[in-house]
Amino acid sequence: MSKQPPDDLFSDTTMSFGEHLEELRGVLVKAAVALGIGFMIGLFLANKVVIQIQRPLKKALEDYALETARLEGEASGLSEEQLEKRLANQLLPDSIHIDAQALWRDLKKAAPDAFKQSGDLPDELQTLEVQTWKTVDASVKTLNAHEAFMIWMKAGFIFGFVLSSPVVFYYIWSFIAAGLYPHEKKYIHIYLPFSLLLFLAGSALAFLFVFEPVLSFLFSFNRAMDIDPDPRISEWMSFVLFLPLGFGIAFQLPLVMLFVHRLGLVSVGTFISKWRIAVLIIFVLSMFLTPADPISMLMMAIPLCGLYVLGILLCKWMPRNRSPFAEGYDP
Repeated sequence: MSKQPPDDLFSDTTMSFGEHLEELRGVLVKAAVALGIGFMIGLFLANKVVIQIQRPLKKALEDYALETARLEGEASGLSEEQLEKRLANQLLPDSIHIDAQALWRDLKKAAPDAFKQSGDLPDELQTLEVQTWKTVDASVKTLNAHEAFMIWMKAGFIFGFVLSSPVVFYYIWSFIAAGLYPHEKKYIHIYLPFSLLLFLAGSALAFLFVFEPVLSFLFSFNRAMDIDPDPRISEWMSFVLFLPLGFGIAFQLPLVMLFVHRLGLVSVGTFISKWRIAVLIIFVLSMFLTPADPISMLMMAIPLCGLYVLGILLCKWMPRNRSPFAEGYDP
């Protein structure tokens, strides 16, 4: 016969409502101090954070410039070998105008024996256009004086929050855990690390593998319409925050499936039989959680289809406990 939990697991607690409020105040103060320390560390490292955030954008701008130069070089008749040599050194075609008259006079002064012709150059040769090469300029710009300062503050706060979040969550958890049953604590200990792992996996996928193809796709419209991209760092920061956040939230799908299964709302058989509808919902969800381009939508939807299968396996491996008198009963 299964053990029955006691009627009141908190019968030995003697804290009053005021004492609970005092404990909550202490937890919030500790969390605020941790946030403040994290914020100060974040400001100290904000420059390096911004440099790392810019890397995918600068790489996409370099690729855009080199591909544009390749197309222009092919149109001008350069051979494939010439193109590869110049593009390997990240050199783009350019032109400058020189004062040929002044150059002619300087040459005659420097080497009078070699340039014995007297007089000046004809009028049509006064100014000459010379074809040169320039290095790729993949710089990100700000449009006003205070924008860089605001970016520095924003990067410092975000990095500081991420850095201090484990400590903050620990303090909050220490307050909440005092009011939970043992089996509820067990579920938190199991599911919370799994949830964090899924969130980090989604965010890493977005930052390491999604940004580059998405930017290449978006910049292809610039090339088609002959519009040079000139992105602002503030807009890029918002994009960097939005896309990994959307991926991290979407990657919670297996836990959502396990939750609704344990509540008895959806069975494993329903998950399997309605997979077509699930795929449709996944693609609609991906459309709302990503920018308006098909590349990022597909790169979110395809992993989510795999996570849907993982959710079905979790529901099979972790079935509901159907005894209402068992310890740690799952509703």
